[in-house]
Amino acid sequence: MIREEVSVSTRTLQWKCVESRADSKRRYYGRFILSPLMKGQADTIGIAMRRALLGEIEGTCITRAKSEKIPHEYSTIVGIEESVHEILINLKEIVLRSNLYGTRDASICVRGPGYVTAQDIISPPSVEIVDTTQHIASLTEPIDLCIGLQIERNHGYRMKTPKNSQDGSYFIDAVFMPVRNANHSIHSYGTGNEKQEILFLEIWTNGSLTPKEALHEASRNLIDLFIPFLHTEEEDKIIEDNQNWVSLPFFSFHDGLAKLRKNKKEIALKFIFIDQSELPPRTYNCLKRSNIHTLLDLLNKSQEDLMKIEHFRVEDIKDILGILQKHFAIDLPKNKL
Repeated sequence: MIREEVSVSTRTLQWKCVESRADSKRRYYGRFILSPLMKGQADTIGIAMRRALLGEIEGTCITRAKSEKIPHEYSTIVGIEESVHEILINLKEIVLRSNLYGTRDASICVRGPGYVTAQDIISPPSVEIVDTTQHIASLTEPIDLCIGLQIERNHGYRMKTPKNSQDGSYFIDAVFMPVRNANHSIHSYGTGNEKQEILFLEIWTNGSLTPKEALHEASRNLIDLFIPFLHTEEEDKIIEDNQNWVSLPFFSFHDGLAKLRKNKKEIALKFIFIDQSELPPRTYNCLKRSNIHTLLDLLNKSQEDLMKIEHFRVEDIKDILGILQKHFAIDLPKNKL
C-alpha cells in the first residue's frame, strides 16, 4: 500500500494520489486530491467525475454462454454441483482486461472430476483474465463440460434479454463497468473571501485497470464532451445586429488544419482533436483505444506504428494519409525515425 501526506498548494491547481493499494487481484483502491479550488468548484468536479467513472469507462466481460445440451437456465446437470443458473452467475463475475473491438468468441471444455476456474477459459490473445482462480463450477463425476462464450467490450450495465435464443444460448447480465464504486468528499479551509476547498476522490476498481488509469480515462471522456465549446476560431464572435444575436460556426477540423498550414506556430497541435475529423467510425475508434486523441498524438506515430494497432487495416492508413494530405499537405513516415 502506498500512502502520502496531504499537502495543500496555495498557488496553482494540482492533483495528487495520496493512497493506493491492491486489496486483491479484483479490488484496487485509490484516493486522490485536487486543490486549491474556489468555493463550489469541488462539488461540480466531484459529481461530474463520479458519473464519468461509473458510467462512461469501457470494460470487458462475458455476455453470453452457449451449450446445446442444457435444456434451460434453471436446470441441473448430473455430475455438476452447481445449477446452470449458478454457473451463469459465476461467469458474470469473471474479470477480463482487453482493448478488443466488437465481440470475440471463447470457450470452456473440461473433463471432470475437478474444479472449473477462469484459467480453463480458452480466450483470444487480445483478452487477459485478471484472476485465473475465479470459480466457475465443480465437476463431481467424469463428465465433459463444454460451453461456448461470447466476450464483449462496452460501457455501463446491460440486462440480459428476457428470453433465451433457440440455439442454446443464454445471455448474461453484462457489467462492463471496471469502476465498482466512486465517492467524493470536500474539505474547506480559510475564512471569508479567501475560503478554498480540497476535493477528495475515492475510486474502487475490479482490477482490470488501476484507479489512476480510471481517473485519467474519465477525465479524457469529460474533456471530449466540451471540445465543441473549446475550439472556436478567434474571429468567431457573437455579433449583435439590429438587436438580433447571431452565432458564427464552431471550429471545424478542416479550418483548423488550413490555419495550421499557414502558420504552424499559431495553433498547438495538441488542441486539434481527431474527434472533429472525417475519419470513418471504425478507424476513429481504433485510434481512441490506442490513446491517440489529438493531431499531435497522430503525427507522433509512423505508418508502421499504426499497423500494429489491433484490427487496423491498410485502408485505415489510406484514410488518414488522405486527410493529412488534403488539409495539411504532410505525410506520416512509413517507419519509425
